[in-house]
Amino acid sequence: MSESIIAAKAKVVDGIVEQFKAAKSAVVVNYRGLTVDEVTALRKELRDAGVKMEVIKNTYLRRAADATGYEGLDEVFTGPTAIAFSNDDAVAPARIMTKFAKQFDALVVKGGIIEGKVASLEQITELSKLPDRDGMLSMLLSVLQAPVRNVAYAVKAVAESKDAEPAA
Repeated sequence: MSESIIAAKAKVVDGIVEQFKAAKSAVVVNYRGLTVDEVTALRKELRDAGVKMEVIKNTYLRRAADATGYEGLDEVFTGPTAIAFSNDDAVAPARIMTKFAKQFDALVVKGGIIEGKVASLEQITELSKLPDRDGMLSMLLSVLQAPVRNVAYAVKAVAESKDAEPAA
């Protein structure tokens, strides 16, 4: 093989390594059997969530995983493989891919990476059940507001009870 081809392949692997390093999560799926319309719908939903999905050769993925220190992904990188990377929301790829896997039997989630650690199918399924970033922020805000709200209700109840007492 010529040196230029080897250099080009090394450059592709380096690009994948950078994607692995920058990603908060990556989900690996087998997409064999999906129709063009189904893949288009999947890609659109992923794109809307800021997730990038690519079909990459398994040999490139294996080399990139080895270069980044992700062990245990070799069995995941078999057959037709697509990988969805998210640099912003760790939950989005898992949530969308799991939803589509339930909707279309042809899509099979195989594994992935979450926050720099290799994740099993079970871990990805659990992650997919979490709310998205906005939902988490809403929950946090609700928890932070609860004490203030409770104090406000108590003050209001005391004020109403003082108003309800007859004047002596």
